[in-house]
Amino acid sequence: MTTPVLLCGYYGEHNLGDDALLEALLAQLPPSSVPLVTAFDQEEISRQHGVASVNRRSLSAVLSALRRCRALVLGGGSLLQDSTSFRSLLYYAALISAARLQGKPVLLWAQGLGPLRRRRSRALVRLLLPMVSAITWRDASSAQLARQLGVAAPHGTDAVWSLPRQHWLGLGGPIVVCWRPTHHLQAQAWCPYLSALEQLAEQTQREVIWLPFHRDQDQHLLDQLHQQGLMGEALHRRSRVVQASTPAEAMALFRSASLVLAMRLHALILAALAGSPVSALSYDPKVQACATELGCGCLDLADRDVDPAVVLAAWLDAFEHPPASASLQAMAQSTALHRDLLLQLER
Repeated sequence: MTTPVLLCGYYGEHNLGDDALLEALLAQLPPSSVPLVTAFDQEEISRQHGVASVNRRSLSAVLSALRRCRALVLGGGSLLQDSTSFRSLLYYAALISAARLQGKPVLLWAQGLGPLRRRRSRALVRLLLPMVSAITWRDASSAQLARQLGVAAPHGTDAVWSLPRQHWLGLGGPIVVCWRPTHHLQAQAWCPYLSALEQLAEQTQREVIWLPFHRDQDQHLLDQLHQQGLMGEALHRRSRVVQASTPAEAMALFRSASLVLAMRLHALILAALAGSPVSALSYDPKVQACATELGCGCLDLADRDVDPAVVLAAWLDAFEHPPASASLQAMAQSTALHRDLLLQLER
């Protein structure tokens, strides 16, 4: 029986972005490598991907699984960070340390690094990075932070760019909104964006579809904004929530859209891969960086005194104007180094 490789990430947490990362990782994994995936909703991951899994929320279960594996792959996303919590960073530190003590290789595949807001977090990551067998970063800022911590490694683009592109069919289609709760937008701070969205929908006579990208965090946002009196009735009448259980379902919705307004990084990427016109709203520098590389518009949610007319103009400029094919091709080509990294599993 082939000894499996442990693929560790934020999988099975009802986040379409992380599930897209797992899809990309499984597609790049060498055929000789049998995956064992850390996941919360293990039944869903098994149904969607046909792989064995272990409960990612149980460190003891994951450490036990690691003993049965021949390598550890930290697969995509920003796992070495402390914005979620310092405990989250300790979780991944424990796995890396355990793997190295067992003499097993550790690969950081298409990883983001940071933020590391605490001094102890930076000190811990400074100790961890030299323990890793090989690394590819998903962006230049992660590679730069790693160099500041003493380790140089190449960077490409986010691994989800390696998924197959689709043909846009959305001329005359709805506006799709992939928004999330964020500390940047509290109460009235939502109003300029909601006002601009209402004007856009009214001017173009389009339906507005709200797609919760993280099922547990995003699905009640539309109702909450309406109940708080922040949303105009015209926008509310045009709005409805549509659920997608897989990245493929999300892309099917995107490719039929006249415009996708994306806050989440992987909503931006999957919408662009679907060929859809897209405009970003950045709650995190990673979103701004991706939008810049792609060449699409991006509004920084940290800005104050937002003018709805300026927001509307930006969205009208993007409306029914898909991203350039050359930009999409360049983003995809820059994921090749992540695939090359996994070839080390065959040695």
